[in-house]
Amino acid sequence: MQIGFVGLGKMGGNMVHRIRRDSLHEVVAFDFDESAVKRTVKVGASGAKSLRDLVRQLDPPRTVWIMVPAGAPTQETVDKLAKYMDPDDMIVDGGNSKWTDDKARAAALRKQKIHYVDVGVSGGVWGLEVGYCMMVGGPNRAVKRLSPILDVLAPETNELSQKAIGPRGWGHFGPSGAGHYVKMVHNGVEYGLMQAYAEGFDVFNKSEFELDNAKIAHLWGQGSVVRSWLCELAARAFEQDGNDLAKIEGWTEDSGEGRWTIEDATNHDVPTPVITASLYSRFYSRGNGDFTHRVLAALRNQFGGHAVRSRR
Repeated sequence: MQIGFVGLGKMGGNMVHRIRRDSLHEVVAFDFDESAVKRTVKVGASGAKSLRDLVRQLDPPRTVWIMVPAGAPTQETVDKLAKYMDPDDMIVDGGNSKWTDDKARAAALRKQKIHYVDVGVSGGVWGLEVGYCMMVGGPNRAVKRLSPILDVLAPETNELSQKAIGPRGWGHFGPSGAGHYVKMVHNGVEYGLMQAYAEGFDVFNKSEFELDNAKIAHLWGQGSVVRSWLCELAARAFEQDGNDLAKIEGWTEDSGEGRWTIEDATNHDVPTPVITASLYSRFYSRGNGDFTHRVLAALRNQFGGHAVRSRR
């Protein structure tokens, strides 16, 4: 199969590399960073100088996979590609777009008879070696056409999961928007899991015992009910950056999916206290709760005469 790839950052570049490892599929790659294009050429892809050049190098019916930041960058890329594409061509968004944007794009592209598939991708920088978990939304015919690429990118499934999703680690969940919807909730759950681990290790950090956090994380990976890949990554982090992670600033960004999960849950009257608390904790990590805490201190001082600390 032949596929175009737009956006060759840490995720996109590694995905092209994984596709090209077995040499079964051809990849035409484009990024505004020329050095990123050159890196993919070294692993067997063909480089393109522009979006138009990328489309020209592909044989119809074309398939172009986008891995650029969600929001305006993705929309602009989709709009530009659509100008160069023909009926029965396909655009795949593998970024972190909001599912409602996917529905709108699919409807707009349908007028040009261009297929649109959304793929929520999980796996991070490790996906090159272990594969990517992919949550797919889009028309059946388009997804079937894309499946050889999805098979190469995904890991093999374990015996327990094969009956549900098949031999490879990707699943088709419905029409356009369904893939990113599942990925959105996936990331909300991820927030909660990360927060629970972080709080647990914070307790260890304050303990009277001199505990080895990396050792604990490694042990928890050996048959414990809280074992997970995130726990393995915690062990790796403590080994790399020290038991107290002293050199790392406690500033945590969010990419939007947690907010969207809470928004949709609220619309359906679904309580999500853990996901919501974990998102708010990220807000606090950026100093956004500083004024809140100053008000709390001032109120305690006013009603009870409790001491306050002056800012230097």
